[in-house]
Amino acid sequence: MDKMWAGRFDKALDKQADDFNSSIHFDKKMYKEDIKGSIEHALMLSSVGIITKEEYEKIADGLNSILEDLNSGKLTFDENAEDIHMFNEAELTKRIGDTGKKLHTARSRNDQVALDLRLYMRNQANDVVALLRELIGALKEQAENNQDAIMPGYTHLQRAQPITFAHHLLAYCMMLMRDVTRIEDAVKRMNYSPLGSCALAGTTYPTDRDMVAKSLGFDGICLNSIDGVSDRDYCIELESAFATIMMHLSRLSEEIILWSSWEFKFIELDDSYTTGSSIMPQKKNPDMAELVRGKTGRVYGDLMATLTMLKGIPLAYNKDMQEDKEAIFDATETVIKCLGVFVPMIKTMKPIKENMYNAATKGFINATDLADYLTKKGVPFRSAYKIVGTIVGECIKKGTTLDKMTLEEYKAHSDIFEEDLYNEISLETCVAKRISRGSTGYESVKEQLKYVTEFLK
Repeated sequence: MDKMWAGRFDKALDKQADDFNSSIHFDKKMYKEDIKGSIEHALMLSSVGIITKEEYEKIADGLNSILEDLNSGKLTFDENAEDIHMFNEAELTKRIGDTGKKLHTARSRNDQVALDLRLYMRNQANDVVALLRELIGALKEQAENNQDAIMPGYTHLQRAQPITFAHHLLAYCMMLMRDVTRIEDAVKRMNYSPLGSCALAGTTYPTDRDMVAKSLGFDGICLNSIDGVSDRDYCIELESAFATIMMHLSRLSEEIILWSSWEFKFIELDDSYTTGSSIMPQKKNPDMAELVRGKTGRVYGDLMATLTMLKGIPLAYNKDMQEDKEAIFDATETVIKCLGVFVPMIKTMKPIKENMYNAATKGFINATDLADYLTKKGVPFRSAYKIVGTIVGECIKKGTTLDKMTLEEYKAHSDIFEEDLYNEISLETCVAKRISRGSTGYESVKEQLKYVTEFLK
């Protein structure tokens, strides 16, 4: 295939250099967006009189036939083409003749690729948001079904205070909801059309950039043509949002891995989302969660690759920027795959409430409530803290727990202790009396569930 830019050159591009320069093997993903943008560009050229209506119709029919044939598999991509833009234009010219050569009037590949990438990433971002909302819904459903499941809450991976499993899962709902808004915010800033910026300086033709922007669903146009072709900060924003999503998924994966171990056994993962061992027949491995945890580093790498690629290049377009697509495509596909497996894994996950409760009875996680008991009876908190700390130390030495200490043993530390202390330090009371908004208390959890439900609407 002859290069579109071959007129300036006496020699053909070296085969190895040609392969190195080519991007068709990855930018062909954007064939639909490239064709859609080209059709709207041709319509604009017709509306301002740069090409005739008949020429537009011929171009549009040709491009739609290419789209139909690519979708059906009748037409395959020519890997010898330099990129998807040249492939589509060459195929169009092959089908409709010299009229196809008029399509590229008043545009450059620089603004064409910038347009295609924004259109493609807008669609992909919407897919990620839809999957995030599915995952939030799955977590919310598990939380609704486990509002009474008491488990230990942890700090420093040490048992800290009693919480409900629902409260714990809702924390991830809140994180993922912010992830949704991060992507939506990035898309808002991305949703401006670069088409018409041409190579970098604009064009001498009387184009109507706003017409094309509106027809393609953009909120407006890039107001600076240099910025239009050399900006990729929307890729960085999206990759940053994707990296944050992966960080949240990785943290939840880590907990799922711990919870499904025999040391915790708080949950049982469905067989469909676990694997066995080649040598140990008893094993049930949380491989999906482990893979998600591992793939997080991959998305981080995509973000760093794009940041590093852009940091040293002057305006406007440079070939370095071809490296944007493999990174953003990989980050997007990785997030979509991880979310795709995470949603059903969470939906089919079975909490084991009795194991959670048994774990919550150990580790003195009701000690803060015992200190609060004294404080409410007039003991300064720091004094109460010291008294309870001494009692915990005594329990450890005796191999007992706070609820099994006798009243006489308590009174040896303070006369303020009465029989009602046992109700105050029961796990159910510890949870129920958390009445502050956002807490693990039952009413607070109901409020959080309502908030998540409203978000999903």
